[in-house]
Amino acid sequence: MCGIVGAVSHRNIVPVLVQGLQRLEYRGYDSCGVAVHAASLNGHSGGLQRARSTARVAELMEQVQTDQIAGGTGIAHTRWATHGAPAVHNAHPHFSHGTGVGAGVYSGDTPLKPGRVALVHNGIIENHDELRAALQAKGYEFLSQTDTEVIAHLVDSLYDGDLFEAVKAAVLQLHGAYAIAVFHKDEPQRVIGARAGSPLILGVGPGETFLASDAMALAGVTDQIVYLEEGDVVDIQLGKYWIVGRDHKPVERTVKTVHAHSGAAELGPYRHYMQKEIFEQPRAIADTLEGVEGITPELFGDGAYSTFKAIDKVLILACGTSYYSGCVAKYWIEAIAKVPCAVEIASEYRYRDSVPDPKTLIVTITQSGETADTLAALRHAQSLGMTHTLTICNVATSAMVRECQHAYVTRAGAEIGVASTKAFTTQLAGLFLLTLALAQTKGRLSDADEAMHIKDMRHLPAALQAVLALEPQIISWAEDFASKENALFLGRGTHYPIALEGALKLKEITYIHAEAYAAGELKHGPLALVTSAMPVVTVAPNDVLLEKLKSNMQEVRARGGVLYVLADGDTRIESSEGVNVIRMPEHYGVLSPILHVVPLQLLSYHTACARGTDVDKPRNLAKSVTVE
Repeated sequence: MCGIVGAVSHRNIVPVLVQGLQRLEYRGYDSCGVAVHAASLNGHSGGLQRARSTARVAELMEQVQTDQIAGGTGIAHTRWATHGAPAVHNAHPHFSHGTGVGAGVYSGDTPLKPGRVALVHNGIIENHDELRAALQAKGYEFLSQTDTEVIAHLVDSLYDGDLFEAVKAAVLQLHGAYAIAVFHKDEPQRVIGARAGSPLILGVGPGETFLASDAMALAGVTDQIVYLEEGDVVDIQLGKYWIVGRDHKPVERTVKTVHAHSGAAELGPYRHYMQKEIFEQPRAIADTLEGVEGITPELFGDGAYSTFKAIDKVLILACGTSYYSGCVAKYWIEAIAKVPCAVEIASEYRYRDSVPDPKTLIVTITQSGETADTLAALRHAQSLGMTHTLTICNVATSAMVRECQHAYVTRAGAEIGVASTKAFTTQLAGLFLLTLALAQTKGRLSDADEAMHIKDMRHLPAALQAVLALEPQIISWAEDFASKENALFLGRGTHYPIALEGALKLKEITYIHAEAYAAGELKHGPLALVTSAMPVVTVAPNDVLLEKLKSNMQEVRARGGVLYVLADGDTRIESSEGVNVIRMPEHYGVLSPILHVVPLQLLSYHTACARGTDVDKPRNLAKSVTVE
């Protein structure tokens, strides 16, 4: 979600800060800003300078250059609005408006002195109302509707000559999730960071030190990364740093060499990152399966065999697109491994009473590995005594991978478009491997079946290439969809979650209202919505439910509905009036969901292009959701 970059250096750090924000743009944002300490740069004098914008980061850079903002100490931020509308006065960085007369002291005769503290923040402070009231009673003036401004004033109120001590005292009063970076007018070459519930990393370079939301922001600047842990507070200065843990005692954290992708990959022949990432799926699947010569629990890390032997059920926790991949996996795990499997939306699971079972394997699915609701759900499950944990994740250095007992790291590469595509299909590949590993451990996978599944998985990249060749036909469909405001998606069995994912994609980037149903549910209510004005997309593989699905399609046609059918070649579903058919290149059996989702991605993409929406950065959405 929000992005943070901070630095202390001898050089003008503004270009690095803004470039870091550009590399975090994929997360989604509605405002951005940068603040520096002008006196931190040799030969410069002055105090705090700031530029903020509700436009893109490129426009922020123009504003910075026009205003001649420069400094060696600075912080920058991209904001996704939670408290307060997207507006310049709510954009980060926030400045305090304190009295300047000492820690916690306020005199009614002392005028407010703006600009002592500059601060950026990711997360949500749950007790901001109480803190705001107490700070207002001390004379602090609030110029925004954000919970973040509360932290800036709180740090200012506690400042007594040492910013590190002020921040350590401030975080003890914060309830909720936060990653912050803050500097003070009186300490020009110092930035303090702290994290709890939101990610923050430390970057170490020659004679300079950095903070960021993730390593991608520092790609090309430094590859020496420290992953701060829950409750850490860090003091960064010129070429040095100190860290204290949750108990505020000094701690050592390992410096890792991380070769982060810059994120600003060339688009090449593609119009948008989403289109590029759809077409990268054959390579992403091949990379994710690289080195898989046979099925073994050790694909998921040391000790996985013992874990899989010890469990007798699976609970999958995820959000959004990742939740739908888990829904597909439920069908696989129960049908192939014969292990009971439940799938829960992470944000719901953590807040309801459930019946814990220590013999359950908790499986989390997340692209970023930093999804706040999924991390919190994992920790909730662990607190209930369910310690067998595994994650399917695209980021090897993420909090989720570090906190789970086992992991399978997909190799989708950086996904810049907000609407997930290649992350979803690589998650399915990882989940299918998990299904086979569980089946093998339970003695339910024959050598012949293992060989067949491995062969089919190796063929996936070629099969995906053949599906991508359908793009011209899908563009024709998109021209029909562009004028619609509602759509219905139908699927059965493992393809019901694919219908859900297809509807989500259409909603995300075209702003067309779309719903998905298990096709058998059509007559139990949704059929009332069907008219000639509502296209009905149907996922129709040649499986045991095909004849049932054909009956559901007839129900649509009888009400004047127009069908758009993704059909396997041997389904004997033909195009006719009101029935538009695109034939899939081949039937792919149990792995068919990985292929059938790709045309739905392309349909959403080309419909969005036809409607002129911002494909890669759809309104109101963020890529990495690091708040509740």
